[in-house]
Amino acid sequence: MQLQRDLFSLAIYLIGFIFLLVRFKQKKFRRVLIWTGIFLILYFCFIEIREKTFFILIPLFFFFLFYYFYFKDKCRLRNGWLFNLFIVSFMSYLVIVTLSAGSLISAGILGILGLLFLFSLFFGIYAAIIFLIGNSFIVLRHESRRLPNLLTLILALAIIALIIVQSYGAQLLPEWTVPLLSIPTLIAFYFFVIFWNFLSISMIYQFNQPKEDQDFIIILGAGLIDGRRVTPLLAQRIDRGIQFYHQQLEETLSAPKLLMSGGQGPDEKVPEAVAMQEYAIDQGIPTEDILLEAQSTNTLENMKFSKEIMDRENPSGYHAIFASNNYHIFRAGMYASQAGLKIDGIGSKTARYYWPNAFLREFIAVALMNKRVHLIVCGVIAVLGVLLSVANFISLH
Repeated sequence: MQLQRDLFSLAIYLIGFIFLLVRFKQKKFRRVLIWTGIFLILYFCFIEIREKTFFILIPLFFFFLFYYFYFKDKCRLRNGWLFNLFIVSFMSYLVIVTLSAGSLISAGILGILGLLFLFSLFFGIYAAIIFLIGNSFIVLRHESRRLPNLLTLILALAIIALIIVQSYGAQLLPEWTVPLLSIPTLIAFYFFVIFWNFLSISMIYQFNQPKEDQDFIIILGAGLIDGRRVTPLLAQRIDRGIQFYHQQLEETLSAPKLLMSGGQGPDEKVPEAVAMQEYAIDQGIPTEDILLEAQSTNTLENMKFSKEIMDRENPSGYHAIFASNNYHIFRAGMYASQAGLKIDGIGSKTARYYWPNAFLREFIAVALMNKRVHLIVCGVIAVLGVLLSVANFISLH
């Protein structure tokens, strides 16, 4: 009976999956994701009704909790914790359904996840080291040798150093100092958890789909070539804003204003906003559809000063979004919230080889925004390690 039920359910899912691939040319991934979610909810609800149980309410509770807080304020790190709570509760639910109802579908999902976990457990650290070192060479071949471009290499060397310390430290140091060796491991694990949470919510934020009813598109500045021309990275941001500009114009016949935001650095001959305006005009954007904010020196000021301009232009209220590189939009959204703007971001594509470095840099920047909490946690870990070492020393002597 369970076999027939699950085969019939899979057939329905595959029919819907194939229909979406054939019927729609755009946003296929998003539609398939929604269909998969609907299918799983209906499938598990059917099982719950048959079994007269209500276990599904647990993961659904965490999902709707995440959904509520995410759409209340998308750029909050707490949303990552709520999403991961949903994932953990859903995995637990799959175990219950597999054991109680003999679900082959839940068993299949668990099997795939189990294989991924075992692979990560046995090969994850070493695969990560190989990947990080390989990626660092690719980045250095394409980019300059600045510190931000060395982050993957630094992380790989740090992991190697940690493995060496854990492998040989206990043999070289006195017995009573062994608890001290746990300090770097626990701190590394703590930051891995924090990074996983940041990565989770950052990836979710990539799926933003703002409505085509915007009054302004803020485009964030990012440095100039020779102090006058936009860099390829900045051009990508402007191109993403222009793409949405044309998309909205085609859909609603109403074009948003492009608000170029960027001041003049000490080594720049013109403000970034002016260079961005020239680039947009070369791309066919009318001058009257471009506004300039040429005072800001960082992302927070981008948001604050842009808000002042938009408040002045449309004092009765407005809709706005901002454009930046996809790896940067979550942190930029955090600054937008600090500036009192409730706006979403759209991201321009970034070369895949640059993603690991980019996300590490963003993570470091976000971690520094909460450095007091992280310093307290690391301090507590260090103090506990020292106290255990002192207790070991006393007991051995």
